[in-house]
Amino acid sequence: MKILVTGGAGFIGSNFVRHTLGDDYPALAGAEVVVLDALTYSGNLANLAPVADSPRYSFEHAGIADAEVLDRLLPGVDAIVHFAAESHVDRSVRDASPFVITNVLGTQVLLDAAVRHGVARVVHVSTDEVYGSIDEGSWKEDHILEPNSPYAASKAASDLIARSYHQTHGLNISITRCSNNYGPYHFPEKVIPLFVTNLLDGLHVPLYGDGGNVRDWLHVDDHCAGIALVLSGGRGGEIYNIGGGTELSNRELTSLLLEATGRDESFIDRVADRLGHDRRYSVDHGKISAELGYQPRVPFEKGLADVVTWYRENRAWWEPLKSRAALD
Repeated sequence: MKILVTGGAGFIGSNFVRHTLGDDYPALAGAEVVVLDALTYSGNLANLAPVADSPRYSFEHAGIADAEVLDRLLPGVDAIVHFAAESHVDRSVRDASPFVITNVLGTQVLLDAAVRHGVARVVHVSTDEVYGSIDEGSWKEDHILEPNSPYAASKAASDLIARSYHQTHGLNISITRCSNNYGPYHFPEKVIPLFVTNLLDGLHVPLYGDGGNVRDWLHVDDHCAGIALVLSGGRGGEIYNIGGGTELSNRELTSLLLEATGRDESFIDRVADRLGHDRRYSVDHGKISAELGYQPRVPFEKGLADVVTWYRENRAWWEPLKSRAALD
């Protein structure tokens, strides 16, 4: 089996690549992996260093909107796992154009190429943010899309494009929508790696608004295991939520990170709330559990402790990224 992984040098994509090449997903054992990544600010070849010498791995430096490159890569590819996306909400508030170009136009170009070359299977990786905000209960896959940020809107648009290629072209594509991921190799602009690295360096952390915004946390290992299940056993045209089952307010999360790094509440800076900041996310992952046997397996307490340890022990990975981000 030959798999093209778009955005495979990013946080989640590289995790999927490392585990696939490590034969951690029985249905994908022995698969050859081609990574396609534009290596924008959050793409990092260091994320793939553990598997760079694998004879089953190859890398192509290009974006998903490059049809000429896709036409060269896709012959012989059996499946595409599409992670590539602009994904940081704050950046989308400042400038939405890269999000529309990559997430919407890029997905359309990629799926056109998949149809053109008869790719047998595609998984489009999306986010729970397309649903908007929910005060009570949890979203199921048939919930209306009500995105509230330019990032979320661009992902909702790409989800609809993905669905249309199943309906119009018969493309065997499934969509996954995950809750908030955490884990190693996470670019230090997102809340957990930003807060951990700041606190390790004795710096303050910015807490939006009243800190009451709630997120469901999902270890990246569990997310990628769910994606592997969808790739091998999911139904074409279907959507699968992938959740972690640990809901925390940002204030509760911050307290846990302060405790884990030996800091106190004096390290919190209260900052103005983000524009369009969704109050609560919560996905119901009953469908993927019932159909494919998915269950999150990394307990949040252990996963968070492991993440703090990883950042403490891997300064050489994140310090250059934070220095570069400060100049962006």
